[in-house]
Amino acid sequence: MSALLAALVAVPALTGGALLLAGRRADRVAAPTAVAAAALTLLAAVAAADTRPQAEARFVGLVDGGELALAVDALSAVMVVTVATVTAVLTVFAAADLPRDAARARFFGFLLLFAAAMHVTVTASTLTTLLLAWEVMGMASYALIAFHWELPGKVEAGTTAFLTTRAADLGLYVAAGAALAGTGSLRLADLPGADGPWLHVAAAGVLLAALGKSAQLPFSAWLSAAMEGPSPVSALLHSATMVAAGGYLLIRLHPLLQATGWAAPAAAWAGALTALVLGAVALAQRDVKQLLAASTAAQIGFVVLAAGVSGLAAGTSHLVAHAAVKAALFVAAGAWLTSLGTKKLAELRGAARRQRGVGAAAVVAALALSGVPPLALWATKEQVLASVHGEALHVVALAAAALSAGYAGKLLGVVLARPDDAPDGEAPAVARVPVATTAVAVTLALPAAGLGVLALPSVGRWVRTLLGVPAEPVAAPADLVVSAVLATGVLAAVLLWPALTTAVERTPLHRWAGLGALLTGRPVTALAHGLAAVDEGGVDRLVMSAATGTTGLAGRVTRFDRSGVDGAVTATARALYRVGGLARRPQTGLLHQYYAMAAGGLGLLLVLLLIGG
Repeated sequence: MSALLAALVAVPALTGGALLLAGRRADRVAAPTAVAAAALTLLAAVAAADTRPQAEARFVGLVDGGELALAVDALSAVMVVTVATVTAVLTVFAAADLPRDAARARFFGFLLLFAAAMHVTVTASTLTTLLLAWEVMGMASYALIAFHWELPGKVEAGTTAFLTTRAADLGLYVAAGAALAGTGSLRLADLPGADGPWLHVAAAGVLLAALGKSAQLPFSAWLSAAMEGPSPVSALLHSATMVAAGGYLLIRLHPLLQATGWAAPAAAWAGALTALVLGAVALAQRDVKQLLAASTAAQIGFVVLAAGVSGLAAGTSHLVAHAAVKAALFVAAGAWLTSLGTKKLAELRGAARRQRGVGAAAVVAALALSGVPPLALWATKEQVLASVHGEALHVVALAAAALSAGYAGKLLGVVLARPDDAPDGEAPAVARVPVATTAVAVTLALPAAGLGVLALPSVGRWVRTLLGVPAEPVAAPADLVVSAVLATGVLAAVLLWPALTTAVERTPLHRWAGLGALLTGRPVTALAHGLAAVDEGGVDRLVMSAATGTTGLAGRVTRFDRSGVDGAVTATARALYRVGGLARRPQTGLLHQYYAMAAGGLGLLLVLLLIGG
C-alpha cells in the first residue's frame, strides 16, 4: 500500500484507537497527541493530492471489487486536503474548548477515528471500502454526539442521528447487491454499466444513502438532534465530514445518476427543495446552533443540486467554501456558548461586540453565508445556478439563495446589535475566549472570504480543468451582478427591518392597507414557522414513524421467528430425537434377540406374501 495513503488513513486511525484503548490515563496528553496526528495527516493529504497515489489490499477475494482500494484522483485530492485542513484547525479548537476534566482521550480518539473514516470515504474506489468507512463514520458520530452521555437527551440525540442515517445507509447495501447482480463487480467506476433494472436499483440505493448522510429531505431531522454534541463535533460534522459525505458521493457517482435518466433530476429537485425548505426552517430558529444546522442542510442542498445538474466543479467548490464558512460559524457559536453561557439568539445580542476577534470572524463567515460579493459562497452558489437549466428548478434555487441572505442576516442582526445586560445562560459563563479559539475562527474566516476569487474567470477555469470538466457552464457577469444585488438587498432588508418598522410606525402609513402588519415581518415569519412545523411535525414525524413501524415489524417478525419457525424446528428436532431413541432400543448387542427379530420379520414378510398372492 502506498505510504502516503497509509499515512493519510493510519495516522488518525491508529492514534485515535490508541487513545481509546488508553482511556482516562491518556487524558493529559490526548489533546497535544491529537493535534500532532492531525498535523501529520494534513501533511500526508497535501503530499497525496500532489502525487495522486493508488493502493489496494486483499479483503474479500471472492468478487471483483472486494478489495480495500483507495485512490486519490482530482476530485478526492481536493477533498482530502479540505478534510485534513478543517480537521486540524478544529482539533486545535477542541483542545481549547473542551473542559479539562472531560474524558479527553475518549473524545479525541473518536474525533480522529471519525476523520480517518472520512478520508477513506473520499478516496474509496470500491463499494467494499466505502461501506466500511460509512459504518465507522456512523459509529464514531454516535459516540461523539452522545459524548456527554451522562446528561439528559445526549444519548437520545446520538441514537436519533445514528438510526436515521443507518436507515438511509441500507440504500448503499442495496446498491452493492445491485452492482454485483448487474456488473459482477463492486468497483465504483463500474456502476454506470450495470445491466437493465440493476442500474436503477443501484442508483436509487446510492441516492437514498447520500440524502440520508447529508440530512436532505426527508432525513433532515437527525442534524437538528446532532446539535446536542460538543461544539467541535458540530463544527466538524457540519463542515467537512459526515454531512458533506453525501453530497460528495453524488458528485463522485454522477455518471451513475446520469445513466438512469431519472436519478439526476431527482437529486437536483431533492437538493433544491431542501435548500428552500430548510432555509425557511433556519429563518424560524431561535437557537444559533439550530439555525446553523438547518442552514447546513440548506447549503449542502446546493451541492446535491449541482450533482443533479452536472455542475461538478461548481458543487465541489461550494462544498469546500461552505466547509470553511460553517466551521468558522460553529467555532464562534461554541465560543459564545462557553464564554457567555447561552446559544439562544435572544440572549446573544451584541455577542460579536463582546469578543471582537471571534466576532469579526463570525461576521465575515455570516456575510459569506448570505452570498454577498466578493465572498466565497457568492461565487460558488452562482456557479451552481449557472448549471441549472429548467425554469422551475432555477426559480426554486434562486428563492433558496435569497433565503440564505435572510437567515444569515437574522444572525448578523443579533450578534451585531448593541449588547443587553449579561445573559441569563444555560451553562456557567466564563466570559472569555481562549486565544487558540480566536486564532482558529480567524483562520477559517480567511478562506470563507478569500475563496470569492473563484468568481474570477481564470481561477474558475483552472478549477474546472483540475477536475476534468473544462466545458462546464459558468456564471455570466450579468448573473453574478443580479445575484449580488439580490443577496445584498435581502440582507440589507433584514438588517434594516427593525429600524424601518419603527420609522413607519411613526407615520400614518402604519395603518394603511395593513402595511404595519406586513412590515412586522409576520407573514415571512409565519411562513417560516409553517414550513418548520411541516418539516418537524410532518416530514420528520413521517420518517420517525417509518422507523418506529420498521422496529415494530421487526419485533413481530422476531417473535414469529422464535415462536413459529424456531418452535417448529425445535419440535421437529425433539420428535426426531424420540424416534431415534425408539430406534435405538432394539440395538441391544444380543445375537439371540437379533435372530428372534429376524425370524419375526421373515415370518411377517411370508404372511404378507401369502395374503398378497
